[in-house]
Amino acid sequence: MSLSARGKHTSAVEVTNISTHGLWLLAHDKELYLSYEDFPWFQEQPVRSIINVEEQSPGHFYWPDLDVDLSQEIIEHPERFPLKAESRSNLRNS
Repeated sequence: MSLSARGKHTSAVEVTNISTHGLWLLAHDKELYLSYEDFPWFQEQPVRSIINVEEQSPGHFYWPDLDVDLSQEIIEHPERFPLKAESRSNLRNS
């Protein structure tokens, strides 16, 4: 007899705050900050798209509505990864 409950798997990652400067991601009791300067893909996006985040593997986050894929290392040390794609709003204004 199995005592484990079956049900919906809950994610260990969530967006806890969105501000005019960036967003905060809580993953496994660790808060990660993503500034719009370093992560322009999130700026000017609908809240529902920003909060729709999945942890596909430990420390690997994916926002399916935005097609953004980031590792915890990139979030914690964006200076190590200087190449950035333009935000969608910048692409529309080109």
